[in-house]
Amino acid sequence: MPLLPTAGSVFGDQRFDASARPEAASIRQIDDAAIAAVTNLYREIFPAGGAILDLMSGWVSHLPPEIPYRRVVGVGISACELAENPFLDEWRVQDLNCNPRLPFATAEFDGAAICMSIQHLTRPCEVVREAGRVLKPGAPLIVTFSNCCLPTRAIACWHLLDDAGHLCLIAHNFAEAGNWTDIRCLDRTPSGGGDPLYAVIGRSLGPAPPVGDD
Repeated sequence: MPLLPTAGSVFGDQRFDASARPEAASIRQIDDAAIAAVTNLYREIFPAGGAILDLMSGWVSHLPPEIPYRRVVGVGISACELAENPFLDEWRVQDLNCNPRLPFATAEFDGAAICMSIQHLTRPCEVVREAGRVLKPGAPLIVTFSNCCLPTRAIACWHLLDDAGHLCLIAHNFAEAGNWTDIRCLDRTPSGGGDPLYAVIGRSLGPAPPVGDD
């Protein structure tokens, strides 16, 4: 039996609105130093020339602008935000809380990101498992978060944990998904104060074995 929940309810029983205005995303934005820390992490981990999947995407993807990527695909809930994102070559509107199955082939991407949004997923293990399926074996998923979030949009258990607990929860989601290795928890908070920045990174093992297999 898992020690932590693999799914959760949204705090206050709120639901996403796929037609939400782009301005709503700015409520949960991190400061410039933390954004730079996200970009530096992507610069270190994502392969140049690769195909990158940005899950829970919005109006910006924080990828390093000087690095050419072969393809950048966004999945999010707001067509308005996705259309404004200058990093995306293509995008899909999909609420991953309603349908975590990703509309991509197995081993299609060289890297994936969930930036400042993992706390909004009510089925995080399923989404992380699907990310592992669409990534090539060995490719990274980078999950970043801070202590800034829209409270009524975060899952209930997120409110019960501190930053260390959030790292453990996300790492548990990777482990419970069953198709990840080299799972690491990082504190990438910039020096000099401001918003903290944390990351959990895993490397895909490809599609997970069918549920119930030993």
